[in-house]
Amino acid sequence: MMVHAKLAALGQSRWYEYLLRFALGGVVTVVAGVIADHWGPEVGGLFLAFPAIFCASATLIEKHERQRKTRQGLKGERRGADAAALDASGAALGGIGMMAFALAVWLWAAELGPWVLPLAALIWLIVAVTAWRLQRLLPRLGSSGQ
Repeated sequence: MMVHAKLAALGQSRWYEYLLRFALGGVVTVVAGVIADHWGPEVGGLFLAFPAIFCASATLIEKHERQRKTRQGLKGERRGADAAALDASGAALGGIGMMAFALAVWLWAAELGPWVLPLAALIWLIVAVTAWRLQRLLPRLGSSGQ
């Protein structure tokens, strides 16, 4: 599967779906702030890294794919679940990159000051893309011995 942006998908969502994503993101941010006040910024930061809109996005992706297949006269349950699973896989790989970003900031923020952010972003990109490429390569390596 080739990764690409599909701008037409922006028009598939209703206003209330965007509101749901915004509200969930806000709630997670507030909860992370409360946790940081109580247990410190290190613990609060872990919760702030939670992909707040993932839950809403996964259900919306599943719903939109199912509806698209239904309009074509097909059953879309399997396609919707597969699309949501693919999104979850991408979120997990992005999460690995976020851990690398956090580690870079934690290790070098004092020495590099504001320059740590572009460096950490580059590290995130490298780690996330490498993880994505490895997960595409691993199934092929496992099947080559059969």
